[in-house]
Amino acid sequence: MYRWYGLDEVPEGWGESVVTIGVFDGVHRGHQRIVERAAQAGKERGLPVVVITFDPHPDEVVRPGSHPPFLCSARRRAELLAGMGADAVIVLPFTVAFSRLDPDEFVRTVLVERLHAGLVVVGEDFRFGHKAAGDVPLLAKLGEKYEFSTEGMPLLVADGATISSTSIRHMLEEGDVAAAAKALGRPHRVEGVVVRGHQRGRALGFPTANLEMPPHTAIPADGIYAGWLASLDAEGRDERRWPAAISIGTNPTFGAGGDRTVEAYALDRNDLDLYGVHAAIDFAARLRGTLRFESVEALVEQMRRDVDQARELTR
Repeated sequence: MYRWYGLDEVPEGWGESVVTIGVFDGVHRGHQRIVERAAQAGKERGLPVVVITFDPHPDEVVRPGSHPPFLCSARRRAELLAGMGADAVIVLPFTVAFSRLDPDEFVRTVLVERLHAGLVVVGEDFRFGHKAAGDVPLLAKLGEKYEFSTEGMPLLVADGATISSTSIRHMLEEGDVAAAAKALGRPHRVEGVVVRGHQRGRALGFPTANLEMPPHTAIPADGIYAGWLASLDAEGRDERRWPAAISIGTNPTFGAGGDRTVEAYALDRNDLDLYGVHAAIDFAARLRGTLRFESVEALVEQMRRDVDQARELTR
């Protein structure tokens, strides 16, 4: 799969293609349906599929300070899109100047002149151009002008609610990682570098990998979770993977006002040295909220119960 940053990286002579456009944060089930439809159309037409996405998030440019938490890293997003049939992912730098392109300029400079779109597949709520002036009917009208077809895909509804990145972020804020996994079509993942923490877990018999994550990562609510810990290779793929008990919070048993941490204990593994390793945590289920224990002994007793429960859920 090709990965391009900016229009200048599109090879000269790039031919006709099927294009789909969106932030695609999380690549949730609604996004998957759009990309899979583009991939199907690409096969039918014998054309490559190009996915257009943006960096930074458009909200950060249009409304500075409103950057929503990311549901997955840019590298993970490209990996997921490739698995759905994308032949190329192009990340367009979303600048103030870019945000001011009117709909016709956007279509002409991005879709027509560089990517030679023969078909554009988007969600039915797709907006584009300065002040989001463009919608799917306008895209179809511009397609007639520039000789490409347009498909607006209905939004995916499950259990009476539309699947969206916003709704998934809300699920994570509530700690409902099981509902988030259902909407995503896979467990929610956070990634980061394993750093040294206070090493309290090691002293208690449960050594944890403490992840330092990029800004704007969508971290579930404080609490204890079952899931998996994985070490990643240079391409961001799982290298090794272990069932895990996960803690998010400030460790109130050891005093108020501590730093918020995300830590994972690989079940029954006291021999791992992951410092400096790029790692990922996948969330399966929430076990309980954060509690303050009256003694370290009471905490350890509860941790043993948490580990047993996590073991049952991740078999």
